[in-house]
Amino acid sequence: MAALCRDCLTQNAPARRCSACGSPRVTIHDELDSLSIAHMDCDAFYASVEKRDNPELNGKPVIIGGGRRGVVSTACYVARIRGVRSAMPMFQALKLCPEAVIIKPRMAAYVEASRAIRAMMEELTPAIEPLSLDEAFLDMTGTARLHGVPPAVMLARLVRRMKDELGLTGSIGLSHNKFLAKVASDLDKPHGFSVIGIAETQDFLRDRPVKLIWGVGAVTQAALEKAGIRTFSDLLRWEKADLISRFGSMGERLWHLARGQDRRRISANDPVKSISKETTFFDDTSDPDILDGHLWRLSEQVADRAKAKDMAGRIVTLKIKRADFKSLTRRVSLHDPTQLADRIYRHARALFDQLDDPGPFRLIGCGICDLSSAEGADLAGDLLDPGAQQRNKAEKATDAIRKRFGRQAILKGRALR
Repeated sequence: MAALCRDCLTQNAPARRCSACGSPRVTIHDELDSLSIAHMDCDAFYASVEKRDNPELNGKPVIIGGGRRGVVSTACYVARIRGVRSAMPMFQALKLCPEAVIIKPRMAAYVEASRAIRAMMEELTPAIEPLSLDEAFLDMTGTARLHGVPPAVMLARLVRRMKDELGLTGSIGLSHNKFLAKVASDLDKPHGFSVIGIAETQDFLRDRPVKLIWGVGAVTQAALEKAGIRTFSDLLRWEKADLISRFGSMGERLWHLARGQDRRRISANDPVKSISKETTFFDDTSDPDILDGHLWRLSEQVADRAKAKDMAGRIVTLKIKRADFKSLTRRVSLHDPTQLADRIYRHARALFDQLDDPGPFRLIGCGICDLSSAEGADLAGDLLDPGAQQRNKAEKATDAIRKRFGRQAILKGRALR
């Protein structure tokens, strides 16, 4: 049985403490040296960046999000212990944790930290599939020859470098496919390192809930429960044809995942096809001010990511999910691509106004697609909106001020709704 100290990276005999440094952070597993598919997930990423950049926040509950009528984007573990969760209305989060420090998102700082982590990953393997700013799959197959040590050692070295050089922590999941690697990374957060081997896959999954499956949300979970499926054991009792007949293409995927099978490859260097952001409300709402405030904040976040990637989109999209879980998606094509929050918001808002649906709604989102380089974006004027060019210049000036003095240097009134 292999053992690895995550602090000094010594590979030693299995024991509760490292024989070299005495650390209790020892990972022991029969297949530790042979597994090569990993998922790295940063721990409370946005909040961790804020605490790193402002040491006075250490030990305090920190919530990243909007004003009192906004929602929680994310929260540090101190706040999570008090019950604060992502997408929770801010007023409810403050009831649970009234002493929390509320911080507006600083996407530029998060993008910078994400790029630094990505550079460290690229030293390990070219096969990296980012899922967001703070998590990615890594295929470490064949890298032992290059590095002279098993993938597990290099992954432990990665998170140690993240902590030492960037002041950020991450959790590693190591397994034999993407599905199980992502499940593993969430088993021992924060700053964890969990392994799911081939031999133990069936036993590990058997009694766990199907909501563990990435992509099984509330609607799918309700449909599965209606069919008497709550655990992986329940899934194993179904024939593949019956699952497909009941759940379509999702049924075949469920059949394979119930057996721990996932043939998806880690897709490295796939071009970004869209940039989007959405939020689910803790309580369904039809309040126009709340919806408008969310739509503006989402547009800003989409614009921030587009600017960070130096990309622009020719199509603006709006996504709405009603209280009955029915999703509606609308899109509009622009004359020239955009990366500006003002244009994204105005077109998304126009799409929303055309819905002619009073709500209530449980989710709202917006985004851009048909992406291209930002060169030449937002240059054309809008004959139907004479003030567009002036607002575009104002937004670019705002970006410059925020880059120098911080994101909260300038806020729009609608951002506080």
